[in-house]
Amino acid sequence: MPFQRLVLALAAILMLTGAGRSDPVHAISMHGAPALPEGFDHFPYANPEAPKGGRIVYAVRGTFNSLNPFIVQGDAARGLFDQEFGYNVFESLMARSRDEAFTLYPLIARQVETDEERTFIEFTLDESARFSDGTPIRVEDVLFSMKLMREKARPLYRRWLDGVDAIEKTGEHKVRFTFNDKADRELPLLLALLPILPEKTTDFDTFDKSSLKPMVASGPYVISAVDPGQSITLKRNPDYWAKDLPSKRGFDNYDEIQILYFRDESTMFEAFKKGLVDVFVDRDPMRWQSEYDFPAVTNGRVVRSEFDEGLPSGMLGFVFNTRRPLFADKALREALSGLLDFEWINRNLFNGAYTRTKSFFDGSALGSHGRRASEEEQALLAPFPDAVEPAAMDGTLEPPVSDGSGRDRTFMRHAFNILKQAGYRLEDRHLLTPEGKPVRFEILLRGKSGDALASAWRRTLGMLGIEAELRSVDDAQYQQRLQTYDYDVMMQFYYSSLSPGAEQIGRWGSASRDLQGTYNFAGVANPAIDAMIDAFLKARDEDDFVTAVRAYDRVLLSGHYLVPLYHLEGQRVAHASAIHHPDKTPVYGYQLQTWWRQ
Repeated sequence: MPFQRLVLALAAILMLTGAGRSDPVHAISMHGAPALPEGFDHFPYANPEAPKGGRIVYAVRGTFNSLNPFIVQGDAARGLFDQEFGYNVFESLMARSRDEAFTLYPLIARQVETDEERTFIEFTLDESARFSDGTPIRVEDVLFSMKLMREKARPLYRRWLDGVDAIEKTGEHKVRFTFNDKADRELPLLLALLPILPEKTTDFDTFDKSSLKPMVASGPYVISAVDPGQSITLKRNPDYWAKDLPSKRGFDNYDEIQILYFRDESTMFEAFKKGLVDVFVDRDPMRWQSEYDFPAVTNGRVVRSEFDEGLPSGMLGFVFNTRRPLFADKALREALSGLLDFEWINRNLFNGAYTRTKSFFDGSALGSHGRRASEEEQALLAPFPDAVEPAAMDGTLEPPVSDGSGRDRTFMRHAFNILKQAGYRLEDRHLLTPEGKPVRFEILLRGKSGDALASAWRRTLGMLGIEAELRSVDDAQYQQRLQTYDYDVMMQFYYSSLSPGAEQIGRWGSASRDLQGTYNFAGVANPAIDAMIDAFLKARDEDDFVTAVRAYDRVLLSGHYLVPLYHLEGQRVAHASAIHHPDKTPVYGYQLQTWWRQ
């Protein structure tokens, strides 16, 4: 038939011209095209002429009892596979540029191939890629690593691999992932960020058990010394295979990296003042303003650097554990949120240094505050008519503002009216639930962190007959209670990027509510949240993506799952004057992996 001949002719033309087929490329972006062309020299925020050598000492708070950062059991040491200190020991198939929202460039894989629908992704491994023991990185090692992540690793990694239908070797240096209907458009990029471990030297059976035995990997450093719970020291691998790759030029500039552990931030700062630590990331504006008059600053041994970033603010807050029956009541959560007197706290505790956070993506185009929901957002949210409050749809939902006196009756009355309408009542100076039980809960604190802030909130709560007890525990107990969700209220910072993705499932998705070791600290299971996450994961262009994230922000804010706190503008890092950094700051802010000792 003529029509059939026409179809066959068109198919032949498509095959000859290559239309409809994908070709291997050097980079992949979540939305749009990669900013850097094939054959680029280095990331724009790295200095390829940075000198190599010397030693850097970092400080962190807490403890560790494991060298495996990929499993639930134990507290893993920092700096091994670390966004802040570097992917120093373990590496992934591709490297992320911190000057783009979400774009990956060559590392273990030198090329990547996918189709328009992203039904698969195929990686071509770099033939020169090697583990630290000198053995080549094979496709078989990738297959083994994916099996490890699927069966032994954290729920986050397992969930990513749920979207994979098959993983197969398609050539001597090629491996292909084929996706099922659980996959989204972000999944190919996430898989490219999973660690690759050697099959021959990694014990599959014991991988999920906490251990202080160093593992063989492919990163620029190897573990040279471990003092459990106290310090870990990394030594540069002189035979590191990727040191001349464009994605690694200007990175990994020290011969040795040491990370020291301290019980609290005050002790860390004292160690920095004495010269025991080279870098101190300071998130305390009061300290930054008034506590840098020590000798090392006045004699020039220590300098202070400030950096601008293009990231959303993120969200710091007191998180309600909605698994607890008391906090299953949204009205109570809303009232408690409205009883944090930020104006008094900011003036009396922080000298006015902070800005109140009003969105999970404050300061960026992704935030919903100050923006009325578009028609596209309204269409996304239409199946969930009760999920978003009217003020959130208008972009005007925000915490109530006090006069800063600490006894603003109008401010207090706002919360009390919410409680009264929901059936709560005051009796003998105690707030009672509709069932007649006292409103009483515990705020879990990590050491003394947040103590003054929690005390100020508790004082205001007490004015309405609400009893809040502060419970301070050590780092080990704190981590254990977080992993098992054994708390009423805890304090948490939710980092926000310009490309929120599948990690949001682990924070707010229904699938993570009942799994131990996730970041769903609030215990949320909300179909509207799940739908908005699904929408931005499937978005193909920037407009659809922004629409879905703003709608997501409105649902989160309307749920009153936490008490929004505050954020600082910019980043502040004090460091030894011998430590230098590149002139350019990427959109994600300072990158310690690109700094060097002069």
